Amino acid sequence: MRLFGKSYEEVHRWLDEFAGSAEYGFRHRKVRHHEVGIAEVCRLFGPDAGKAAKRHIFSDLKTEGWTTDDPFPKNEDDYVKIGFF
Repeated sequence: MRLFGKSYEEVHRWLDEFAGSAEYGFRHRKVRHHEVGIAEVCRLFGPDAGKAAKRHIFSDLKTEGWTTDDPFPKNEDDYVKIGFF
């Protein structure tokens, strides 16, 4: 709310849709937490939602040890290649 003027709850739900699922468990982030996921958020919810998605992803990646000096994952394969999964 503070950063974007609205919660973008639908974006957060979409990004974390696979969290805790039988297939991914808590390693769900490889599915949508990358540039391709942000592009899909923009397509589905609009360009402003993409900014909220990127912030969500930054916060989640930081919990995995990522810093802004590290490369940002481009897609699922890149997410795994970087070592987050």
